[in-house]
Amino acid sequence: MPLRPTPSKPKTPPVPVAGEVAAAAGPDLDYHLQTFWEKYSTVILGVCAVVMLAIVAKGGWEYFEAQQEAGIEKEFAADSTPALQKTFIAAHPDHALAGVAELQIADAAYAANQIADALAGYTQAAAVLKTGPLAARAKLGLAMSKLESGQADEGETALRELADDPQGYKPIRTEAAYHLASLAAAAGRSADLQKLSTQLLQIDPDSPWTERVFALQAQAGAAGPSSPAISVPGGVSFKP
Repeated sequence: MPLRPTPSKPKTPPVPVAGEVAAAAGPDLDYHLQTFWEKYSTVILGVCAVVMLAIVAKGGWEYFEAQQEAGIEKEFAADSTPALQKTFIAAHPDHALAGVAELQIADAAYAANQIADALAGYTQAAAVLKTGPLAARAKLGLAMSKLESGQADEGETALRELADDPQGYKPIRTEAAYHLASLAAAAGRSADLQKLSTQLLQIDPDSPWTERVFALQAQAGAAGPSSPAISVPGGVSFKP
């Protein structure tokens, strides 16, 4: 019988090795990159230029601001008289240092017993400074000036707001509480004096104002209602 032909196996295409794949893909990738660059190179360079300009502009503006701030600080340091301080305030009304200058002017006015000027100065200082220990300091001076000008209710209310503020600065809170205690002692309000003494202990038992309130209690208990001296920041004192 005739022999059947043996069926031949299908030829398997050769599997390219890694180097051959890379060699085949290389020209195609280069072509696409070159085409992409030719199409979008202008846009890419433009974006890079804009970014670089923004970086340079930002750095230049920050340098300008730093130099300007240094100039303002130098100008403030040179303004040692009320007249120069007023000139500084007029030139930089919204700057924080203008608030500091207002505070200094108010202190000087209060020390000279120019209460109307002190009221105006402390009001302006508090408006510019808004927050922070110096703002609280201005509010304390304003409260004391109101007391001195005969605005007793407004002054005591302002002192109480400072003393009762749990987020307030301890030195300001303790001083405000002491002034309230001094007013209570002067008016013979022994219950208020005791309450404020307790409050001072809670705020800061180590404060000099806490020590002074105990002396105030002893004085009130021994001599009855009196008119103790009250002092505002800066060592200025007066009697209510």
